[in-house]
Amino acid sequence: MQTNYLLNIVGPTAIGKTTLAIELAQKFDAEIISADSRQFFKEMRIGTAVPSEEELQAAKHHFIQHISIADRYNVGDFESDAIQKLEKLFQSSDFAIMVGGSGLYTKSVLQGLDYFPEVPPEIRENLNFNFKKEGLIPLQEKLKKMDPEYYKIADIENPQRIIRALEVSIASGKSYSSYLNQPRKQRNFNPISIGISAEREMIYQRINRRVDLMMEEGLLQEAESLYPKRTLNALNTVGYKELFCFLDGEISLEAAVDEIKKNTRRFAKRQLTWFRKDPEIHWFDFKTPVEKIEEFIKSKILI
Repeated sequence: MQTNYLLNIVGPTAIGKTTLAIELAQKFDAEIISADSRQFFKEMRIGTAVPSEEELQAAKHHFIQHISIADRYNVGDFESDAIQKLEKLFQSSDFAIMVGGSGLYTKSVLQGLDYFPEVPPEIRENLNFNFKKEGLIPLQEKLKKMDPEYYKIADIENPQRIIRALEVSIASGKSYSSYLNQPRKQRNFNPISIGISAEREMIYQRINRRVDLMMEEGLLQEAESLYPKRTLNALNTVGYKELFCFLDGEISLEAAVDEIKKNTRRFAKRQLTWFRKDPEIHWFDFKTPVEKIEEFIKSKILI
């Protein structure tokens, strides 16, 4: 019987996952694994809401700003690294915490990655060529037609995810979603998954406020420093691509900020769609006292 427990905290962006993770880390003498794929990059601090120095000192974190935007790092790399880290953490504690809003990354740790067929390189090259030539919208429309089920939960603003789903569908003749949810891998821990959410309007208010705070903290200046490298995949993400459009003179700063808020709200909606499909997640309102969540966790521990 496994006596190691991974407390998996998920939910939409700006809902307060980091705060809860730190509080639980202190209560269960645990360290935190970040499964937020945007927070992996050293150069992207403000726009990805990396935990503050005070928060990082309050509990030991892993996979925060540990790679560069120029590095090649995918969900398979993260799965391998995270499982190795967990094996070490469980040598000194019965508990570890994983927190993040990147559903595919949390799934990779809890269940392992699904198997996908090999894709001929010319298919990928052709999709990338089309993306550079025509932009993301035609690829989004193609995915919606070929795999409407995956389109509903995909991060459709992420060209890597869109191209990956399309190349698998084209190469295999089967939808990308048909390869998802394969039998899970055996892990050396018991997962306890906790979802944090709120009414939609409250989530949107928190997102809007966070974006305003990011701008006050210097998000524009951060984007300016990264502008010369704006073609890197890591930077084709909400919070940066909109400001790059401003720096290119395509839109006003006010419009760019509005677009960041709008696209972040869309991202939060997709996060909830993804996580709501998992029956193993136990949901709590974002205002729930940590003591109640602690009590729930203890009720799930095998004696």
